[in-house]
Amino acid sequence: MDDFPANELELEEHLSRPAPQLIEMMKRVPGDLLFLGAGGKMGPSMARMARRASDEAGTPRRILAVSRFQNSADRDDLENHGVQTLSADLLKPGSLEALPDAENIVYLAGMKFGSTGQEPLTWAMNALLPGLVCRRYPGCRMVALSTGNIYGMVPANGTGSLETDLPNPVGEYAQSCLGRERIFQHAALSLGTRVAIIRLNYACDLRYGVLVDIASRVWAGEALDVTVNAFNIIWQADANALSLLSLELANSPAFVSNLSGLEKMSVSESAEFYGKAYAKEILLKNKDGGYALLTDAKALLQRLSYSPMPAEKLREWVAEWMARGGITLHKATGFEKIDGRF
Repeated sequence: MDDFPANELELEEHLSRPAPQLIEMMKRVPGDLLFLGAGGKMGPSMARMARRASDEAGTPRRILAVSRFQNSADRDDLENHGVQTLSADLLKPGSLEALPDAENIVYLAGMKFGSTGQEPLTWAMNALLPGLVCRRYPGCRMVALSTGNIYGMVPANGTGSLETDLPNPVGEYAQSCLGRERIFQHAALSLGTRVAIIRLNYACDLRYGVLVDIASRVWAGEALDVTVNAFNIIWQADANALSLLSLELANSPAFVSNLSGLEKMSVSESAEFYGKAYAKEILLKNKDGGYALLTDAKALLQRLSYSPMPAEKLREWVAEWMARGGITLHKATGFEKIDGRF
């Protein structure tokens, strides 16, 4: 397969490979870049992409990544690729004040999985912490990752939620994420912080994501729930690049955009695809409920003149990765949930 990553080392190179538009942007945007909550699924590859783009642009700057870094290997890998790492519990008093100043912030911190049963911590992470960050870094340029969950489910036969649609969050995770957005919007109005809020769903690596969920269950002979039978996805390298490109769109009042691929995918059709690829019987359960978490991301893609990887190519890559015995993270996305409990 053309340009297919044969192993994890090549996969990480793909995920951190900067798009030409990003290299050009790094020539125009001055100042250090600080990633908050950089130890998750997207943070390490996005920080490496920023480092590579800045280096290729010939623009000297520090790329700083902040996390609790429970996995020391992730921290070592970032340091080896020129990203300065700092270990911090961002909710701990004094931790933000101890961090270095930076003109540009990418805010990745948040809590989703485990939020049910830990609602107070979820609200602290998703709504309190953004306010503390905004007071620590007033007047900077900031990209804040949010989620399409703030819209709630929409008819699956439509094109998806637009940025102008009213939020309808279901469950405390989604509600707290809307709270996060409102705090950032308030900071943009009251502190002069230039903010871009990015409503993402769903980023897909070859080791995790909606397609990996579907392929894994087909491979294991498990039944797939098709109550939610439609979804959007975007290759994580594209999600990384578009998030970073949004730094230049940060504004006051806050700029808000959806981030996903252009295609609407089907759970049942994807299951059939993987069933043929792996010669496995397809097992489906429940009926298509006619609703799904879908967003229309055309506005951002058109504004940035960016073409993400086609969803069908990504689906083929996931099939090939698993067929070759590629590692997966065994972290389900919960895309089929309709009650907002994660």
